[in-house]
Amino acid sequence: MNPRRRRVLHGVAAIAALARWADAACAQSSTAVRMPSIFVGHGSPMNVLADNAFTRQLRIWGVSLPRPTAILSVSAHWLTRGVTAVGSQLRPDTIHDFDGFPPSLYETRYPAVGAPTLAHEAIGLVHRTPVRTTQEWGLDHGTWTVLYHLFPKADVPVFQMSIDYDRVGAWHYAIGRELAALRERGVLVMGSGNIVHTLRATEPDVREATSSTRTWARSFDDAVAKALDAHDHDALIAYGSLDSGAPLAVPTPDHYWPLLYALGAARDEKPRTVFAGFHAGTISMRCVQFGA
Repeated sequence: MNPRRRRVLHGVAAIAALARWADAACAQSSTAVRMPSIFVGHGSPMNVLADNAFTRQLRIWGVSLPRPTAILSVSAHWLTRGVTAVGSQLRPDTIHDFDGFPPSLYETRYPAVGAPTLAHEAIGLVHRTPVRTTQEWGLDHGTWTVLYHLFPKADVPVFQMSIDYDRVGAWHYAIGRELAALRERGVLVMGSGNIVHTLRATEPDVREATSSTRTWARSFDDAVAKALDAHDHDALIAYGSLDSGAPLAVPTPDHYWPLLYALGAARDEKPRTVFAGFHAGTISMRCVQFGA
């Protein structure tokens, strides 16, 4: 047989096998354990290479979670305008959507497969807006850098949903509510951003600063934590009124909105803070789990 034709056939066979594996994972979700929804403060992509309190807690957290059939990630780093999209790839790329970091970070991959069947199921659940599938995105660093520690074997299918930047907080929360049904199918709904994310005021040489955290940053983070404990979803949606530090803590909403997806998917379940602290003085690394 022609070597080129043999390579093509092997490639087709591999894709077919991958599709069968992904479909089998989706089939298993019919008897899956109900998953929690979670919010992860992802911070710098350098956390992939770091051994710190945050990354160690992610690994502990991953072991404690029920085994998902798939993960739906809503990341602060996939923003669209006027449209919502879901990645439906069989094998999503590891996207290195950052500059100026060491070569070893760009060499790191997270080779999880996608979940095309569940991606289409997610689309069917969203009635607030049309949702389209795309092959043009993969797993950005808001997703893969935390899954690298949560599920280090990369053996759980992963797909992403974009954030429509033209919408308001209540709209994003409502989409989270619609996605809650995926949890019954064994899908872990994960929002990935940062409650406080003010890069212009960071202290670059401080990796796990708590003592040097800006007062307004800590104040806003504390206000969010209190609203979570009080189940005050309306206050969390209207975060600008939560605390006087809100304009500094959330200069743009892209990193805050993923919390609203996790919160919406949680419905009224009790939150549990899994990690709290700051990196670089103004980046809240707070992580929250809703449900068992």
